[in-house]
Amino acid sequence: MLDLTKIKTERSNPNSENFSKMSIRDAIELMNAEDFNTVECIKDQFSNIEKLIEQTSNALKNGGRIIYMGAGTSGRLGLLDAVECPPTFGVDYEIVTGLIAGGENAFIKAAEGAEDKTSEGKADLEKINLTKKDVVIGIAASGRTPYVIGGIEYANSIGAITGSIACTTESEIGKISKFPIEVVPGPEVLTGSTRLKAGTSTKLILNMISTISMKEIGKIYKNYMVDLKLSNNKLSVRGLNIIKEVTGCTEEIAKEKLELANGHVKLAIVMILFNMNREEAEKSLQEAQGNIHNINQEGDL
Repeated sequence: MLDLTKIKTERSNPNSENFSKMSIRDAIELMNAEDFNTVECIKDQFSNIEKLIEQTSNALKNGGRIIYMGAGTSGRLGLLDAVECPPTFGVDYEIVTGLIAGGENAFIKAAEGAEDKTSEGKADLEKINLTKKDVVIGIAASGRTPYVIGGIEYANSIGAITGSIACTTESEIGKISKFPIEVVPGPEVLTGSTRLKAGTSTKLILNMISTISMKEIGKIYKNYMVDLKLSNNKLSVRGLNIIKEVTGCTEEIAKEKLELANGHVKLAIVMILFNMNREEAEKSLQEAQGNIHNINQEGDL
């Protein structure tokens, strides 16, 4: 019989012991108060988060991938972060990948028992041809999900970098991963329902990993996502606004350069900032490894 009593995410929260009898307003206030710790608890792990992001950034710079894997809520959060990277940062879909126990169908419908086999974690990584260039990040609020453990162990065996995110201390996935992150948001308002505080803390950490990793490879300039894909009207307008705000140019010039750049916002920005034609801008970006800051070391560019 599995003993869950030692896992912090399974403990009862004394602040919510009368939750079922609370008024709606009191329940709202309690949940809001409890959520404050989802942010605060991350501060203790800043150094570990930094170490993992150094690994993910280096992997992306050297042709590797970021691969999240988890079950249930943890798997869904990894998938959610992964699928936002292509439209936001202009990367291919396989560059940041999310794996969930039970397959993609488990994102919308629970796949009971799918998380209980370590062999499934290994099998899913084999299917995507994991290499030692990649970083595998196992996500499990409890820190003990067999699917995730199997994935991390396989990744370790082939020399890939491994990280983990757990919402408890001394976690099993933390012990076997090279770059563990362990946050403690505390017992859930609804005992054991880790879609709540644990899920929120996990999402905040994933936000940091993907966003800062993309910053490190030049996908962000100042605080703008200059490699976004202009795949709909809203994003097309956003792309024009980014060009205008970064360069200070008129809308007419922004439209002209964006058209010359075939819809590539970053390329249009370089053409305007450095008074280059398209070919010169493409060459400069290539030499700068896609990072606008590396094109001209003078001034504040």
